[in-house]
Amino acid sequence: MADRAALEDLVRVQGERVRGLKQQKASAEQIEEEVAKLLKLKAQLGPDEGKPKFVLKTPKGTRDYSPRQMAVREKVFDVIISCFKRHGAEVIDTPVFELKETLTGKYGEDSKLIYDLKDQGGELLSLRYDLTVPFARYLAMNKLTNIKRYHIAKVYRRDNPAMTRGRYREFYQCDFDIAGQFDPMLPDAECLKIMCEILSSLQIGDFLVKVNDRRILDGMFAICGVPDSKFRTICSSVDKLDKVSWEEVKNEMVGEKGLAPEVADRIGDYVQQHGGVSLVEQLLQDPKLSQNKQALEGLGDLKLLFEYLTLFGIADKISFDLSLARGLDYYTGVIYEAVLLQPPARAGEEPLGVGSVAAGGRYDGLVGMFDPKGRKVPCVGLSIGVERIFSIVEQRLEALEEKVRTTETQVLVASAQKKLLEERLKLISELWDAGIKAELLYKKNPKLLNQLQYCEETGIPLVAIIGEQELKDGVIKLRSVASREEEALSPLTCLTGFLLPAEPGLMTRRRHGRSAVEHKMLIPPCPSFLARWTSEEKTLWRKSKGEQASRFASAELSKLSEESGTHTI
Repeated sequence: MADRAALEDLVRVQGERVRGLKQQKASAEQIEEEVAKLLKLKAQLGPDEGKPKFVLKTPKGTRDYSPRQMAVREKVFDVIISCFKRHGAEVIDTPVFELKETLTGKYGEDSKLIYDLKDQGGELLSLRYDLTVPFARYLAMNKLTNIKRYHIAKVYRRDNPAMTRGRYREFYQCDFDIAGQFDPMLPDAECLKIMCEILSSLQIGDFLVKVNDRRILDGMFAICGVPDSKFRTICSSVDKLDKVSWEEVKNEMVGEKGLAPEVADRIGDYVQQHGGVSLVEQLLQDPKLSQNKQALEGLGDLKLLFEYLTLFGIADKISFDLSLARGLDYYTGVIYEAVLLQPPARAGEEPLGVGSVAAGGRYDGLVGMFDPKGRKVPCVGLSIGVERIFSIVEQRLEALEEKVRTTETQVLVASAQKKLLEERLKLISELWDAGIKAELLYKKNPKLLNQLQYCEETGIPLVAIIGEQELKDGVIKLRSVASREEEALSPLTCLTGFLLPAEPGLMTRRRHGRSAVEHKMLIPPCPSFLARWTSEEKTLWRKSKGEQASRFASAELSKLSEESGTHTI
């Protein structure tokens, strides 16, 4: 046992040596030699029969995210959330699992993809499949009839994952919904506007938003001769037209779902049409479709919708597509789906859709399914397919070899000589208290070169350097990492007057009226330093920083005055 313990120690030490050589970028021959020693030691060690064997992996359809990937995700989320807030949405959250009966019967053929949980004490539970059904349950349970909300959270589907295309079993949805009784198509038009704003802001490529209406689909099925009992299952087949050919869809409807071939042909005449408001007007004149009440209502609303979309300036991004079906059972009116476009292979061809990145629609009856009295709350919403967007953005950054910052640190507190840890800790504490994002290396006596290299590797734009000479002179040296420009500042000016760069490499601050580069962003002064200012310092700083800085300092010092009765400016 003692021999084995000694061998394990040798393996650990040798493993650390190999890792150290790799970090130091030693020669390949030296690394290979040490790796061979490590393997020899491991061979002597042999298998450990006492340890359980298991595979280190994430479950199928899930993944981990590195700091770089999370930085990309946060940027995407920021774009989406800012748009939702710009349109006046509130935020809610709901449990990650629901009662099984809450989710059952809401998703059509996709209900088989719901994850059921093992009975843990009398309640049959399932992981949420989307955020829409929990939202409807939330409205009914809290007796809400009017809300504009967004919700960003993970959902779960027992699907066959295609992870390279952003298709997972655990993934985020970003939902925006408007609930309440309003004039026709105004909330629907805003949802489409939001969808276009987000996709344009993310700059992931050209896109097209397909729109249709479930009432038009149901009316079309009725006049084509589809039995009422087959409406939803035929709808699910039509929804596959963006992935497979019409012939394959027809074979499924006839061969698997028992639809008469002539009925399928009549459906094919309609669902292969797409266009703009002119197609809506054409179908309003269709001798059969115009006689169906449901279809007529849907076409009338779509015509009004296109009027609003024109006013919003996004009509050129919208296509009325009769093949769009959206297989979820709860949709009752307008439905839409955004797809990214692939440039045409040859001139004159139409761009091809390469995948859905957002979708939504109107669901006026879903809340009533949960309300004890069946009271309906009209709702319309959208969901952004962020996982596919993440995949696209990540691939683009990798292709461009673009560096992504994984922290927001503004300044590194560094020392030029040994035995200056105390001064570094005091300075960084003041920076943190002032709300400045700062770091220092966790070594008592780090080398200055190592500190500067750390800034370059992590993208930190500024270094506040403390050295023996700086301490004698009562200053702190502020260095721009990118431009290597340096300037000595008093600790007071450094903490209350220096300005972080709007762009990497710019030293942007003013000091006592002497400007380096016009400043873009003012760092809030640290209250503990403001409290120690003399009247001369206050006057000098106010003059040098200009009107904006003066207003801020006045506000901060007023707070201190109210608290202590001193330090007025």
